Amino acid sequence: MTPSVGTATRQPDAPTDRSSSPGSDPLGLRAGRRRAAAWLVGLTLGLVLTIIAGVGLGASSLPVGTVARILASHLGIDLGGAWSAPADAIVWQVRLPRVLLSVLVGAGLAVCGVALQAMVRNVLADPYLLGVNSGASSGAAAAILFGFGAGFGEYALQSTAFLGALAASLLVFLVARSAGRVTSIRLLLAGVAVGYALYALTSFLIFASGSAEGARSVMFWLLGSLALAQWSAPLLIVAVVVGGSVALLTVWGRRLDALAIGDETAHTIGVRPDRVRLQLLLVVALCIGVVVSASGSIGFVGLVVPHLARRAVGGRHVRVVAVAALMGAILLVWADVLARTLFAPQEIPIGIITSLVGAPFLLVLIRRLHAAGG
Repeated sequence: MTPSVGTATRQPDAPTDRSSSPGSDPLGLRAGRRRAAAWLVGLTLGLVLTIIAGVGLGASSLPVGTVARILASHLGIDLGGAWSAPADAIVWQVRLPRVLLSVLVGAGLAVCGVALQAMVRNVLADPYLLGVNSGASSGAAAAILFGFGAGFGEYALQSTAFLGALAASLLVFLVARSAGRVTSIRLLLAGVAVGYALYALTSFLIFASGSAEGARSVMFWLLGSLALAQWSAPLLIVAVVVGGSVALLTVWGRRLDALAIGDETAHTIGVRPDRVRLQLLLVVALCIGVVVSASGSIGFVGLVVPHLARRAVGGRHVRVVAVAALMGAILLVWADVLARTLFAPQEIPIGIITSLVGAPFLLVLIRRLHAAGG
């Protein structure tokens, strides 16, 4: 067992108190708040501009001004000007739901990555590593190929994906539990084992279905796609679940700080690590299950974005969660733009784009961890 993958006894970006010469702000708290506020304002403005640009770009690009006027008109704001009916349909009915889904999926994956890295105190953790994504994928594949969850009606895909993610999370928790405790290393190893097993289960479901068309649909979906986004109840469900997860994890920022530092420290400040980990697993399972059911499996967002957020605002999770949500949203919108424009009119799975960005980042991260000896 190597420390770089298993133990990860410290997080390089964990929250620390900095001593300085006597002054009005000896711990740098106000400076940290100002820096976080600046990032939040900048990222929020960047997200608004990204949404407008994302709606305008595509196989048939539209000027930014036209996009802004169309969006404003649907919000009851008259900016003047004229546009065609096809342009209105492209902006409002086709691209805006897809861009909004990109925002929600990116934010959800990013904050789940923040939570999981704090849970296991390992900077390489993400929903893939702990088997949550694999569980959601298995449930969704069962619904697509064999009609599982038909009793849930139009929400069959979302329901089976959530149940798969929840089952994977609970299985990981039970396997990791020993002598009444759940440690970070056992949780990490249990997640890897369960993830591989569920990946094999998904492959078996594809093989057993005997449907070439169904297999192609599942394989494309497993690589991630936002092409089915539309104004419908599933989009609202994703918005509610992701928004609730971001809010809850922000409120639980102090608990995440305690887990990131260590179980012993968490006990001393009144945080029960086992209970918090179980609560976090349930939140992550719900969020990942809903996200995967809407977009398929999209990798590396939950790994890359938390590191960028901690570098921007430090290690306090009350700030990291909000910044990571905005960064993840912006990243995935641009990844989706590339997915539908690089080989237009043919679309490539968005998971390919995120993997091309995330894989080099992971190699650099591993190299730095090795150089740092942790």
